[in-house]
Amino acid sequence: MELQRKLIYKDVEVEEAPGMGRMFRKQWEERFAGNLSKREKLSIHLYDKGESSGFLWHIFSYEKQDCLEGKAAEQAFNAVRKYACYVFYQNYEDALILKNAKRFTADDLKNEYDVYVVDKDFTWTYVKTHETGWIGPYFYKDC
Repeated sequence: MELQRKLIYKDVEVEEAPGMGRMFRKQWEERFAGNLSKREKLSIHLYDKGESSGFLWHIFSYEKQDCLEGKAAEQAFNAVRKYACYVFYQNYEDALILKNAKRFTADDLKNEYDVYVVDKDFTWTYVKTHETGWIGPYFYKDC
């Protein structure tokens, strides 16, 4: 995995977390979209439906949650304290657990899509979408 190699080169401790993607996505939804009703979640295509793929990041693109977007999101992600965090994807079951991630930047995710990064307590998230450049990336942090 290219991202893993980049992070190891930056002295980030990287632990593979096979099969943890679903659990992290569920926690992400509960934490960042927990205020939405089931109906609201369906209306913004948060879930898979038929042949269209749902995306958790739709809470930002449909403006259901305030956030930073674009360059402001990248700058906020680069500036936030990143000691321990999780990296997971919309459509993959494997994830990464990172420690000593202070040198992890938005640029490291240049070739990644529909990727979510959260701190271990889920108090902030950075999301790089497959639409980046048009929609996203996004950054949200509790006040």
